[in-house]
Amino acid sequence: MTKQANFQFSRRDLLKGGGALVVSIGIPQWALPTTQGGVSGSRPPFTPDQLDSYLSFGADGNVTVFFGKIDMGQGVDTALAQIVADELDVAFERVGVVMCDTALTLDQGGASASSAMSSGASPLRSAAAEARRVLLDWASEHFAVPAERLTVTDGVIQVQGNSSDTLTYQELIGGKYFQVTMEWNGRYGNGLNASGQATPKTPDQYKIVGKSIPRIDVPGKVLGQTTYVTDVKVPGMWHGRVIRPPVAGASPTGFDLNSISHIPNVEVVRIKDFMGVVAEEEWSAIQAAEQLKVTWSQVEPPFPEMEDLYDYIRRTPVVEESEPRGADRNTPVDVPAINRAFEGADRVIEAEYEHPFQSHASMGPACAVADVQADKATIWTGSQKAHQTRNGVAAILGLPVENVHGIWMPGPGSYGRNDAGDGAMDAALLSKETGRPVRVQGMRHEGHGWDPKGPASVITLRAGLDSEGNVVAHSFKAKGFSSWDVRSNESDPGDTLAGLMIGFPKKTRYNYGTPSETYNFPNKMKFWQNIPPFLEKASPLRTAHFRDPQGPQIHFASESFIDELAVAVGQDPVEFRLKYLTSDRDIAVVKAAAQEAGWESRTSPNPNAGSGEVLTGRGMAYASRGGTTVAVVAEVEVNRQSGRVWARRFVVAHDCGLIINPDGLRRTVEGNIIQAMSRALKEEVKFDRNNVTSIDWYSYPIAESTDAPEAIDVVMINRPEARPSGAGEPSTRQVAAALANAIFDATGARLRRVPFTPERVKASMA
Repeated sequence: MTKQANFQFSRRDLLKGGGALVVSIGIPQWALPTTQGGVSGSRPPFTPDQLDSYLSFGADGNVTVFFGKIDMGQGVDTALAQIVADELDVAFERVGVVMCDTALTLDQGGASASSAMSSGASPLRSAAAEARRVLLDWASEHFAVPAERLTVTDGVIQVQGNSSDTLTYQELIGGKYFQVTMEWNGRYGNGLNASGQATPKTPDQYKIVGKSIPRIDVPGKVLGQTTYVTDVKVPGMWHGRVIRPPVAGASPTGFDLNSISHIPNVEVVRIKDFMGVVAEEEWSAIQAAEQLKVTWSQVEPPFPEMEDLYDYIRRTPVVEESEPRGADRNTPVDVPAINRAFEGADRVIEAEYEHPFQSHASMGPACAVADVQADKATIWTGSQKAHQTRNGVAAILGLPVENVHGIWMPGPGSYGRNDAGDGAMDAALLSKETGRPVRVQGMRHEGHGWDPKGPASVITLRAGLDSEGNVVAHSFKAKGFSSWDVRSNESDPGDTLAGLMIGFPKKTRYNYGTPSETYNFPNKMKFWQNIPPFLEKASPLRTAHFRDPQGPQIHFASESFIDELAVAVGQDPVEFRLKYLTSDRDIAVVKAAAQEAGWESRTSPNPNAGSGEVLTGRGMAYASRGGTTVAVVAEVEVNRQSGRVWARRFVVAHDCGLIINPDGLRRTVEGNIIQAMSRALKEEVKFDRNNVTSIDWYSYPIAESTDAPEAIDVVMINRPEARPSGAGEPSTRQVAAALANAIFDATGARLRRVPFTPERVKASMA
């Protein structure tokens, strides 16, 4: 099933919507927003202040939870089912989760900021607790005893000391509505929260939360039963492809229909600068997109030479910058005083770090299906944020938002803003123009070439040391492209290629970020600067959020520099960090990672790195994100002859507060580490003056099985007293720095540019 559930429905129960042959999931018919209930009357308004908007009970006793976020492979639906099952006192197997369908789930912001557990679970936990309270109140009336005398076991209520008389949840509510109002905070998106009269359970009362329950989505994926966005089929559906310019920024000036006259049942769509083809058969659409002769406007190549990228960033005037801040974003600083501290320092250490554009490089290019009719539309999308995609489709089609139905389907991966939302807009335009449902699936060169990129940057750090090696001043400056060149969702067509090509204005916003750590350096200053994008029109080098937005760039620089300072003062890198850290939780993760790694106190580089072909080293990096704190130790082997770096082992100490599912957390951390390792060792968008040139797996390599580490050891620090703070991204940002520091420990050569390719490693050693 597409919307994951750990129980099954019949085909007759499949959600009917938009005339789809393959649609989203098995949902009981009574759970639909338009269905009339039983004794509880009609469904109440589908709003965040209604208990029925969050969960429902079937006549069979199964519970359906409606979650306005998605899962990208971390198993958040499993964790959420654990939370709800615990609050309701029902078996885990009886809870199913529906994710991100605009007709069934509230707008909780989709997937972003590792917020599924940290914010998304909160209203659902409260709703489950409130549902249990209401059901016990009803049972209390039935049994004529106080609710405090009632117990619940797997949805069966009985009076304490009387096991013969029982009442089940399904007898009380099955197939009906609660009609109960909750207290809503008035917000949508990640900040949406609601609460009832009931107080959720405390950690000591949990029976299911904290257990390593197997993920409910894995069997369907392993057995080939999961319906992905690429599997959606709609009666009368044709296939579309979009035609991109050979020189970024060029516009079509004409096309020759005769060039594709031999291809049957194909139509060409042109709306201003948007060019596409639609055909009855997918292979015909592919051929037509390749063979249609299009003439393009002559434009000046928009990009610098790739080898000039970092100097281009350095010399380009700044268009926006943040206010200098100290320990955190709210702490203003006295810049003249900091400058005086640097002037009075015994030594000043300075280093620059360079990070390239990087592609999402999802396993498959974007795919979406749109069925646009005269006054309504349905869109099936793999975007992280189906509600925002719905809003953008409504805007680009000129339809009221309430007339567009957005349905999330599992796709090929995302982790930020990839090309999924662009595919949805492409499909919507092609469907509207041709008057039939259209499925758009990009080609590999489009997925790599035209997805939004993680921004390139140059980051400069300075530190002033006194005569005893103490840090007396510290400065961080990031300069690069904005992470908000296009927004991290598709709610505004001006943030999509299709929208830009038909005339929606682009609204570049500026943002980057600074390190998230608690080093107590005196005279500390952090700020960022943005330069303008290369193109104001649709660009293959437009930038947006990529997993842990700017975290890898920022902390590659800041944590590499911490190591450089430790080397400068002749101190062990872990001891140097502990000397300046102030947060108890940060100190704890650094110590835990070092202990698990068997870290021995010494300075770098490693005096025992080896004298043969293979050199060995270790490196540490730490950072926090959104309340989660992580320390990573990397152990590497560097081949002196080839320059190849093998990350033999990672040790990760992870503190994200309350742990819902330990095994799920461990697997999530492992995924973070592998992807971040790939970005650090392999990934770099290549381009020439006209366009992106890294458009396949050869020109944009990623880590393969032979690159996998021998071990990833995860130390999970459980803090039941602290709310869960997310794990989808926080262990990403430390990896590049941990690897760079380990490479230095092995070779004595400092790498300050990502990725650490064999050629760069060899050059640094030379």
